[in-house]
Order: sequence, then C-alpha cells, then structure tokens
Amino acid sequence: MTATRPQDDQENDSMTAPERLMKISRDIAVLSEGVNIIAVSKTFSSESIKPVLSAGHRIFGENRVQEAAEKWPDLKKSYPDTELHLIGALQSNKAAQAVAIFDVIHSLDRIKLARGLAEEMKRQDRRLKILVQVNTGEEDQKSGISPEETVEFVSTCRAELGLNIVGLMCLPPQQDVAGPHFALLQKLSQQCEAPLLSMGMSGDYEEAIKFGATHIRLGTAIFGPRTPMPAH
Repeated sequence: MTATRPQDDQENDSMTAPERLMKISRDIAVLSEGVNIIAVSKTFSSESIKPVLSAGHRIFGENRVQEAAEKWPDLKKSYPDTELHLIGALQSNKAAQAVAIFDVIHSLDRIKLARGLAEEMKRQDRRLKILVQVNTGEEDQKSGISPEETVEFVSTCRAELGLNIVGLMCLPPQQDVAGPHFALLQKLSQQCEAPLLSMGMSGDYEEAIKFGATHIRLGTAIFGPRTPMPAH
C-alpha cells in the first residue's frame, strides 16, 4: 500500500470514524467490487462504535470473546442486523460463548476446536460461517493450519463435523512482503472451494484486494488510535 503523506495523516486525524470509513469505502470501490470492510472494534467502547453503526455500517470484528460479550449484546438489540466476526484466537473452553455471540468465526485452527464448535452449534441450534486460519508463514509462534494440511483439514471439518467452512484467513509475518502470502491463500481457497478470503489490514489491504480479498480487517484506520476501554 502506498504510504500516506503527512497531510493525509492530518486529514484523517481530524475526521470522525464514519467519515474515515466513507473515505476508505470510496478508495476500495476504485480497486474492486464486493469487498467487505470489517470494522475492528477491539478496545473501543460502545460509545465509540455507535456512530459507525448509526452511519449504516453493519460488519464488525472483535478479537476477544469476553470483550465482545461485554459490548455487543446491547448493541445488537439496537442494531439486530449487525454481523459480528471473531477475528482473534479462540480457546476451546470459550466455544459455547463464541457460538452464542458471534455470527462468523475466522480463527478455526485445530481439530479439537472444530469438534467443540460443531457440538455447540448443534446444541444452540446456530449455524455460523467458519473460516480456517492458515499459517502461511509457518511461524512456530503463530496459530493456524499449515498450508500443506489445509485442504484435508477443510474436507474433514465439512465431511465429519458438518461445519460450514466458507473461507480462509491469514496473518502474514510482519517482516515479509505480504503479496506471496495472499497469493498462497487465494490458491488454497480455490482448492478448498472456500471462496471467502479474510486478509489485509490497515497497512496492506490494497495488496490483499489485488489477490481477491473478500474481507479486510480495519481498526485504527476507522476508529483512530486505540485507547483502553474504561473499567467497569
């Protein structure tokens, strides 16, 4: 992505979150149609989120189940058509709560979690959309299925557990050029017949769109600098 100029940064700082979102939406429309912006609202309070909801945006992402549980039940009462995405790591013992709160999970990364999600969706009678997180850089410290195991893993989750696997997600290594990782995820997506591609954040979303991203995850680009949520 082309680096922003100082005057661009100053302009963004003076804009409201809905204004930033509108500007980004216009920029994306020039690049591609059908790209969904996930407004990543982690660490932002309900009061910070409401103006974006009021402006008509309905796709949001959270990293932590507990934080989402504190903010979103009340917000969803006012905006029931909101689609809430879990984009952070999910512990198996949080599967029940995640199924109850979220509509889409981007971070399926192991068979134990797949079984837990399948059991909870059956128990709660909810059928969430699921994306498999792929560790495209094969980093030891990062979650995700290895690229070599992805096709088989997706097949197993569908055939044996009945999960609705609709796409793939990745987080390229920070030190790497992102393009090759996006290209790999696009190739795996085609092999898995899982068309949704969750890739690209504030610094590299234009590159991700070149490789077919359907969902980009933007936080500070919309909401501005992160500040801790107020203590309850």
